[in-house]
Amino acid sequence: MSGRERQRFAADELAVVLSHYDLGIIESITSFERGSRRSPKVGIVCDRGKYLLKKRALEKSRLNRIRFAHGVQKHLAERSFPLPELIATRDTQETILALAEDMYELFAFIPGHEYGSTAKQSENAGRTLGRFHDALFDFPIPDDAATGTYHDVIGVRTALNAIPSSISSHESAVGRDAEILGLINIIFEQYDEAADTAEGLGVSRFSPSVVHADWHPGNMLFKRDDVAAVIDYDSCRVAQRVIDVANGMLQFSIIGGGHPDEWPDHADEDRLRAFTSGYLSETTLSDAERQTLPHLMVEAMIAESVLPVANTGSFGHLPGFGFLRMISRKAAWTIDNADGIISMATV
Repeated sequence: MSGRERQRFAADELAVVLSHYDLGIIESITSFERGSRRSPKVGIVCDRGKYLLKKRALEKSRLNRIRFAHGVQKHLAERSFPLPELIATRDTQETILALAEDMYELFAFIPGHEYGSTAKQSENAGRTLGRFHDALFDFPIPDDAATGTYHDVIGVRTALNAIPSSISSHESAVGRDAEILGLINIIFEQYDEAADTAEGLGVSRFSPSVVHADWHPGNMLFKRDDVAAVIDYDSCRVAQRVIDVANGMLQFSIIGGGHPDEWPDHADEDRLRAFTSGYLSETTLSDAERQTLPHLMVEAMIAESVLPVANTGSFGHLPGFGFLRMISRKAAWTIDNADGIISMATV
């Protein structure tokens, strides 16, 4: 099977897996076409409700991460945080079902709609992140919890080095080797300068806690302007909370659409301000934390962009060369407007 082809459940596999849950009479099962292609999902309708079943490869390191993520979700549920309920198996009452070389998770389905790019939704996304951090303040952190983030990562620099060869054969980049190398050098400098500045401001010395590490619109369901549920805890780890805040500020304010050359340099400042004010309505940031935010935003946008481009030469369906040019423009705008961004995080 191609790495880009979506994996699916086999009929006999589903029958075995579902026999471990007490769902009653099943009315329908439909493929759920969102998320990772390597992690098949199905929606289930039965006389006891609606559910989402997810499959993963059974690896020790991944199993430990999922146990950690499930512990986080159970802790949040006890504090009435909006998230899908994990369903335990009938026989072991465990929320992870391990069979042969695979493991499965079953969640209660939560209805909702996608992010509509409004300031009010952005504000509530920020407020919900504040609730997330506060709810996990006393979460007992295991010694083997994941810790890596997008800040000052050697993997980002390795990916940048790989990009010239990954995009050189793409139609949009043929014959532009000098431009590609020049662009990569600029992005290298932007990433290094942002990482060095954030580090100089003390980001690694801030107290670590549990972070979601993937706080973006695609991981939220809305009911009108309110957050109905936060989903996908696969990336949960231990890091400084500004890692989440900066990424959320970026994700809920970015403006795009069409060809990357048409994306503006600037962010949507209304949504950026709304997200930040929502977060600060639930908790506070120190002056040192606020100072790191624009620099971490730059690191986040570069890290998210260069890894897929290094692997495939593109970012989804967008040409890698044009996409990285756009990212470099947005990174420059973010640093040029750092003072204004920091002021948005000041109560």
